[in-house]
Amino acid sequence: MIEDAEHVPAYRTIRMSPPDAPVAALADLEAWQARNPYPDLRGADGPAFGIARESEEGGWRLEPHCGNSDPQDARDSMAGLFRRRAHEAEQAGDEERRQAFLAAADRLDWEEIDELTVAGTRYRVVRCERFIRTGPDGPEPPRTTDPDPSPAGLSYQEPDPADGFVLDPISVTGLSEGILKLELLGLVHPVGPIEQGIKEDAVRAVQTHPGGVLLPPVFMVAERTAFGWQPSLPALATSPQDARDSISFGLRVVDPVRRRLDPAQRAEYARAAQWLDDNRANDLDVAGRHLRVVRVERLIRIGPDGPEGPRSSDRSLQPPFKVHDQQLRAAGSIPEDEDENAPIVLGPDAEEMHQLMIKEQERRAAVAAKEQRRKKKQPPKRGGRK
Repeated sequence: MIEDAEHVPAYRTIRMSPPDAPVAALADLEAWQARNPYPDLRGADGPAFGIARESEEGGWRLEPHCGNSDPQDARDSMAGLFRRRAHEAEQAGDEERRQAFLAAADRLDWEEIDELTVAGTRYRVVRCERFIRTGPDGPEPPRTTDPDPSPAGLSYQEPDPADGFVLDPISVTGLSEGILKLELLGLVHPVGPIEQGIKEDAVRAVQTHPGGVLLPPVFMVAERTAFGWQPSLPALATSPQDARDSISFGLRVVDPVRRRLDPAQRAEYARAAQWLDDNRANDLDVAGRHLRVVRVERLIRIGPDGPEGPRSSDRSLQPPFKVHDQQLRAAGSIPEDEDENAPIVLGPDAEEMHQLMIKEQERRAAVAAKEQRRKKKQPPKRGGRK
């Protein structure tokens, strides 16, 4: 059945227009060209979950950190958000608002709740699907038009471009982005019999949340193995350099302990990390391993009532915080008379990794100081002719 275009809901509309700005036009062209070497779209390591709040003027806006791999982690984050809002209300002398946010946070400590209205505003745990393009060469690396502003070692200073992002399904997109959105909205992953519930949920979501919004891309690290490309680091990075910094951190801090490297191997890994810092490459070969920074597309589905929340098949690995604490105490994993002020005793591996982390923090602090000195020496930019 073909719907009358005049009666199609706004959230099902995809508005496309050629970009006016040169940078946007180049990004749109590069997105179209990526379809040739990387023609296949695949899911990327499962969905992610974040928090969105409904705006007074309509629509929804993302709160920071839309990258939890478990719905319960997002619920715990929402509880933390409410406690920060309660503190802000206390600072403003608004006791009623403070009590409302504290009560909501306490509920989330005990109950699995994906949506709450607090102080007149709706908050919701939202589901974000993640995809990568792949081809004969493997997964797609970052594009030249992907923002990548930070020097090596300083990507932690970057804001997440998705923080505060407005989920507006009818905003105008470039032609390539609009076509990508159309592809992703109709994509249902083939799954086996064991994951039948996941398949049913995916098919249902196409009907219940047929619209969608593309978020700014994120980046992950993958390693080529005998079984194909596998995620190497679980965290997603907000920029290509953020992903490179996570590789460097792994080579300098994690791998020497986890892989039990000898001094010669540690030196090889350290040289590889320095080469990556100096060259800002997206592919790295070290000790027979091949690592790549991979570009990840993100889509939040939209329905009549706003962004999609967790599906029934998105099961959490653990219950809410207070419930989990009770379970651990009942099982004897946490002694009832535990001294919260007792010093934490690290095992040999954890202690060695802690010392390597201190060295890495000192190294990055020196890089940051050097960058500040460089900026101070730069002459001020001259204005153009009037």
